[in-house]
Amino acid sequence: MDKPTRAVPMADATFAPPVMEARRWVEAARFPANRPLLNLSQAAPIDPPPESLRQVMAEAIVRDSSAHIYGPVLGLPALREEIAAQWSAAYGGEIAPADVGVTAGCNQAFCAAITAVAARGEAVMLPTPWYFNHKMWLDMLGIEAVLLPCGPDMLPSAEAAATLFTRPGSPRIAAIVLVTPNNPTGAEYPAELMTAFAKLARSQGAALIVDETYRDFHSQVGPPHDLFASPDWRETLVHLYSFSKVFRLTGHRVGAMIAAPSRLAMAEKFLDTVAICPPQIGQIAALAGLRTLADWVAAERREILDRRAAVTEGMAILPAWRLLGCGAYFAFLAHPFDDLPSDTLARRLVEETSILTLPGTMFGPRIEEGGDGTAERTLRVAFANADRAGIGEMVERLAGFAA
Repeated sequence: MDKPTRAVPMADATFAPPVMEARRWVEAARFPANRPLLNLSQAAPIDPPPESLRQVMAEAIVRDSSAHIYGPVLGLPALREEIAAQWSAAYGGEIAPADVGVTAGCNQAFCAAITAVAARGEAVMLPTPWYFNHKMWLDMLGIEAVLLPCGPDMLPSAEAAATLFTRPGSPRIAAIVLVTPNNPTGAEYPAELMTAFAKLARSQGAALIVDETYRDFHSQVGPPHDLFASPDWRETLVHLYSFSKVFRLTGHRVGAMIAAPSRLAMAEKFLDTVAICPPQIGQIAALAGLRTLADWVAAERREILDRRAAVTEGMAILPAWRLLGCGAYFAFLAHPFDDLPSDTLARRLVEETSILTLPGTMFGPRIEEGGDGTAERTLRVAFANADRAGIGEMVERLAGFAA
């Protein structure tokens, strides 16, 4: 008797984690002493948090017994209050502590947001190039990712997005996802573009999920958009944020989701199931950072903006390469090798130049999957851990590479 056919497990519905794949390339390579690895692959600081923050964390570990037990599912009340107050001031809107949930990193905030706004059998719109973990989560949930290709300026079009809501026979689009400053392209979405997408989402009864993980390194002074200034923002907007980058808390997993309390109540079910509560020590650090590190953050921002300028200056002397986008931690490059797809190029760059980048094939569909060729033509460079000298070294090695 034939055995019944088993359905594909949820995790098998998506691709392997890209950063882990890139690490395997490095493990298989050998780097000469005069050409050490230049790791431009991961958008995360490798330096520890500032010493003052580490002291706060150490003190909590030793003296605060409550830091070692389960906390509230939606985060420490003091941190939720601080986020609400600072975000209200920063964005010129009214955000209450009840609108704030703390999560174990921004990836978890995204996962929680999707479970709160999208139903089984619905779809979510993702601009491409996408952030790969967003696409992976939708794949695993069986939620269709409706792809919205960005233009040559790496900006999505609200007008083009509107046409995707009227596709005949397609599932309802429950949410639009925007990441700004963008990962992987570095593009900063103009305020008027954000407003246009908010109006579109509202008109279609969809949520607008805005991931602002890299907001602290935006080149613009002042609020990057005015979406929170709308008195009815809770009907549409879901804002995501990460403390990992700004305070170097990557290993302590602290993020945030700001949304209507009714949506947070839905997200709370997910969060309680997968983590029970966000890590206490990370939350204590995030709260201290918000209260005491404004000047330090400003200095970090200036450094990142200087590195962005160094990338722009460096790529200008590589005329065969094109800089499609540059901002926050990222530069998105179009390579000049027509017969060399980006995944093959990325592996060769590791072996022949000791540069580790991520190929565009990790951020969008290949041609055979319906893509327009952008995935094969592009590379993401993450310069979070490369100073001006390191960026100069990257440019020099790329100049010497021959396909």
